[in-house]
Amino acid sequence: MENAKKTVIVTGGGSGIGLAISRKFVGAEIQTVIIGRDEEKLTAARKELGELCITYTYDLADLPGIPGLVEKIVADCGAISALINNAGINQKKEFLEVTDEDFQRIFHTNVAAAFSLSREVVRHMLAGSGGSIINISSMASQYGIPKVISYTASKSAIEGMTRAMAVELSPKGIRVNCIAPGFIATDMSAKALNSDPERKNKALSRTPMGRLGEPADIGDCALFLASDAARYITGVVLPVDGGNSVGF
Repeated sequence: MENAKKTVIVTGGGSGIGLAISRKFVGAEIQTVIIGRDEEKLTAARKELGELCITYTYDLADLPGIPGLVEKIVADCGAISALINNAGINQKKEFLEVTDEDFQRIFHTNVAAAFSLSREVVRHMLAGSGGSIINISSMASQYGIPKVISYTASKSAIEGMTRAMAVELSPKGIRVNCIAPGFIATDMSAKALNSDPERKNKALSRTPMGRLGEPADIGDCALFLASDAARYITGVVLPVDGGNSVGF
């Protein structure tokens, strides 16, 4: 019954890890709002997840419209209990080929949009009974990976932002944490790894558990961090990577 009163927002929740996260929250009988750009994916997600799934088609790169979007979600769905900043874009390019526009585009979507949405959601959380924010980082921020300089920089910024937000917001009843997924079996990772066997073999060889993770693994972690079971956890960056970040 308590869960039935909660509303969470998952950005980029129409596919991949975001959809897996949304499945877990809906499975826990929590009203789940998915924000995404692809209306077709959102429609499919809503059809799969049922009446507890509410979708909003919106490009979070449009920062000026975010305050209005949050106001609408609160008006439509009630107070927000948790925000999962999952939406993000990647780019695989040699360092010297990355343009200023490339770098700024990825930072804009992966960092500025997450910041702006968090700020507006926090305004409402402070007026209510607090809440939880979960940012999604990457193992790319844990160590150097070639050809993803923009993405790596953006996820390192997300982790720093997580710690700063946690220190400032936790005294006010808002916990802020971060999940750093390892190599997870999604369409995006399959495209990247299957076209680069050397990279795939390297990823698996240094993962002590010897396999790719499943999107549901990230969903389970997000559900835990948003729950009362994690009520004394804030400011952490939690690798969910089968030991990849400590593997040799």
